[in-house]
Amino acid sequence: MVLAHRILFFGSMALALIAMLGQVAIPALVRAAIDGALAPQAVDGVTPDGGLSNRLWFFVVIIVAIGVVRGVLTAAYRFGLYRTAFDIDSDLRTLLYEHLTTLSFSFFDRTQSGQVISRANSDIRSVQMFLTFAPLMSVTGVMFVVSIVFMLSIHVPLTIVAVLPLPGVYLVGKRLRDQVFPLSWIVQARTADMSTVVDENINGVRVVRSFAAERAQINEMAKAATRLRWAGVRTVDARARHNPIIENLPRLGMLLVLTYGGWLVIDGQVTEGSLFAFTAYVTMLQAPFRTFGLFLMLGQRARASADRIYEIFDTEPEVVDRPDAVPLVEPSGSIEFDDVSFRYRDDGPLVLDGFSIQISAGETVAIVGRTGSGKSTIARLLARFYDVDDGAIRIDGADVRDVTQLSLRHAVGVVADDPFLFSVSLAGNIAYGAPGSPRPEIELAAKRADAHDFISSLPAGYDEVVGERGYTLSGGQRQRVTLARAFLTKPRILVLDDATSALDVAVEQRILDGLREVGAATIILIAHRMSTIAAADRVVLVENGRVLASGLHHQLLASEPVYAEVLANLGDDEPHDDDEPDDDPAMAGLTTEDRR
Repeated sequence: MVLAHRILFFGSMALALIAMLGQVAIPALVRAAIDGALAPQAVDGVTPDGGLSNRLWFFVVIIVAIGVVRGVLTAAYRFGLYRTAFDIDSDLRTLLYEHLTTLSFSFFDRTQSGQVISRANSDIRSVQMFLTFAPLMSVTGVMFVVSIVFMLSIHVPLTIVAVLPLPGVYLVGKRLRDQVFPLSWIVQARTADMSTVVDENINGVRVVRSFAAERAQINEMAKAATRLRWAGVRTVDARARHNPIIENLPRLGMLLVLTYGGWLVIDGQVTEGSLFAFTAYVTMLQAPFRTFGLFLMLGQRARASADRIYEIFDTEPEVVDRPDAVPLVEPSGSIEFDDVSFRYRDDGPLVLDGFSIQISAGETVAIVGRTGSGKSTIARLLARFYDVDDGAIRIDGADVRDVTQLSLRHAVGVVADDPFLFSVSLAGNIAYGAPGSPRPEIELAAKRADAHDFISSLPAGYDEVVGERGYTLSGGQRQRVTLARAFLTKPRILVLDDATSALDVAVEQRILDGLREVGAATIILIAHRMSTIAAADRVVLVENGRVLASGLHHQLLASEPVYAEVLANLGDDEPHDDDEPDDDPAMAGLTTEDRR
C-alpha cells in the first residue's frame, strides 16, 4: 500500500533525511566555532586587528540558516508522512469493506459482527498509528548511524565508550518485544469481544429489556472489560519494567563520555569543541532509544492487528463467478432443482437431501413443510447465496453456477421473513435495489405492496427517515416496505420467504393479487399461512430436505396425511401487526409496542 503513495511517502522521507542531516551537522559546526574561538590567534573572540571574529559570525549565520531550512523541511515531511498514513488508512478501510462484500454468507454465519467491526476500526487504527510514527522513528535511527560516523571521525575510543551500553538496550528491547506481541494480539482480540457484546446489546436492546436481562448483560460486559483490562495491564506492566532501562542505558553512555572525555580534554588529546560535539551526539543517540519502547509497542500492536486484518483478506469467497460465466439475460423463469443436496457446515447435517422439483415459467408455487425442513434454504440456494454440495439448480436450463452472480440476483428477488431497513428515508429504502428511480416508480411499487397509504400519512411521507433497522415502524409496515423494494426491481423470479407473516389476511391478499403486476414470471411462496398457500397454483410439501408430495391443495389434503398434519400445526390465521389501524395517521410511525 505504501507503494501506491510512493511519491508522497518517499519524497517526505527524503525531506526528513535532509532535515536530519542538518541537525547532525550543527554540533560539528559548533565544534569548529568553539575550537576556532579558543585558538591562540583569537582572544575572547576578537581577532588581532581588534574586529569581531568573522569566523564566528560565519558559523552563526550558517547555523541560523540550517535551523530555518530544517524547520521548513520538518513541517513539509511531517505533513507528507501523516497524509500518507491517513491515505493508507482510508485505502485499507475501503479495501477491507470491498473484500467483505465479496465473502460468502458462510463467512458471516461463523463470524461475529463485533469481530468484523473491531478489525475494520481498532485494528486498522493500530496499523495507521504505526504508519504515522514508524517513518519518523526510522529517521531517528538513520540519525543514530550518521551520528556514530561523525563521532568515529572525532575520536574512536571515545565513540566506543559512548556506545558501550547500547547492546544492553537491544537485549532489553528484544525481551520487551517478545512479551508485547502476544499481549497485543490478546488486547485486540478482547477489544473485539467487547465490541461484539456492545453490538449485540444495541441491536438486541428490545429482547434484553423484554426479558429484564439488563443486569445479566451488564455483567457480561463487565466480564469482557475485565478480560481486556487484564491484557492491558499486563502490557503496561511489561512496558513499565523495560522502558526505563531502555531509556536510561544511553544516559549511562553520557556519563562515561563526560568522565572519559573530560580526562582527554585535560590531557590535551581532544579539544573542548570536540567534547561538546560528542555530548551533543550522545544526546542524539538517546533520541532513538527514548522512542524505542513506543516503537516496539506500536510495531507489535500493528503486527498483531495486521495479522487479524489479513485473516479476513486471506479468506477466499466460497461462491464466485466461474471464468466462463455468462449473464442471465431476461429469463422466462423456469426453475429446476435436480437432486440437490446441501449442508451449511462440512460436519453439519444435511438440510436438503436429494431435493428435486421443476417449476414452470409463470407458475406460482407454495413451499410448505415443518420448521427446519429446508424451505428457506431453497431460496438461498436459488439466489446462490450458497453453492449446492451435490446436484444442480437451473434457471431456463442454465446452471446458476454458470451465470454471473450479478445477473442472477437481478433476475431472482428474495424477500426474507425478517425485514431489514436502513437508517435512511423510506424512499431510499424502497429504491435500494434500483437507486436513482424516479419518485412515481417508487410510489407505484409502494402501492403494489400496500404501503403507500401509511407512508403518505407520516409527517415527512416518503422522506421520513426510519430508525436503525426500521424499528420505528411496525413489523407489518417493515414487511410492506421490503416488499416494495423487491417490486421496484421487477425480478423475473420472486421468492417470498414468509414475507407476509406480519400482515393481516386482507392486506396479504391485496398484495398477492397484485404480484403479477410487478413483472415477475415465476413466484415461490415459502408459506406458513393458509391464506398464502391458497394463492398458489401448486403446493410442494417438503419433509426432511426432500419433496414428499406435490399437487393442488385439496388433492394433497385428501391424499397426504403429513400435509394435513403440517396444516393443522399452522393454526388459524390470527391477526398480526397490520390488523392494527396502520393507516390511521395518529398511529403512523409507532412501534407495535406503542400501539398496544
